[in-house]
Amino acid sequence: MPLELLTIPCLADNYAFLLVNDAGEAALVDAPEAAPINAALAARGLTLTTILLTHHHWDHVEGLEGLSTAPAPRRIGAKADAHRLPPLTEEVSEGERITVLGEAVDILDVSGHTVGHIAFHFPASGFVFTGDSLMAFGCGRLFEGTPDQMYHSLSKLAALPQETLVCSGHEYTAANAKFAASVLPGVAAIAARCAETDRLRRAGQFTVPSSLALETATNPFLLAPDAAAFAKLRAQKDVF
Repeated sequence: MPLELLTIPCLADNYAFLLVNDAGEAALVDAPEAAPINAALAARGLTLTTILLTHHHWDHVEGLEGLSTAPAPRRIGAKADAHRLPPLTEEVSEGERITVLGEAVDILDVSGHTVGHIAFHFPASGFVFTGDSLMAFGCGRLFEGTPDQMYHSLSKLAALPQETLVCSGHEYTAANAKFAASVLPGVAAIAARCAETDRLRRAGQFTVPSSLALETATNPFLLAPDAAAFAKLRAQKDVF
């Protein structure tokens, strides 16, 4: 059976994710803040067996040391980023396939936001955990990588099955909606998504995860036809 997904709001606008199997075991993707994650684990009586880290930024790892974990879970992150991640038990690279909660997980290098950023794709359950690379209605800032790197990273993600749920790291969708509407005015699908984003946020609901089909139809960074067009969009977004 597919794994169950729990979306956990943390800090001001971060998300952590718990994946749960039928045995009551859980895998955590990123750890922005310990308290809400511990509360979710306790409420369901879950045993945390695995922690997956997308990248090293503090708002994705700071909650690690406060987690209620016994015995110690596996801690998995990018080999290329291991020197600045918290200590790992397993270092992984693009092209590797690991097993988490009995399910195969493919590792993708999605550098751009940072160099060494990875995504975790669970093909059987239909989830991809993208951190701050592909985001709902947008993509992450380029703190370390280049527009070309990010373009190719997003191209990898866009090639996944369209029914995949994109589990990204922040609730930035409303701001991203304004940008999308400004650069692609008059596109009906974008206008409809902007309205739906506004409705959801007014109701206090999450806009994450989002379907890859929705992203490929409305996300301006996935609609960019080539790396040069992507770079122009990214330059506009960084000053928007």
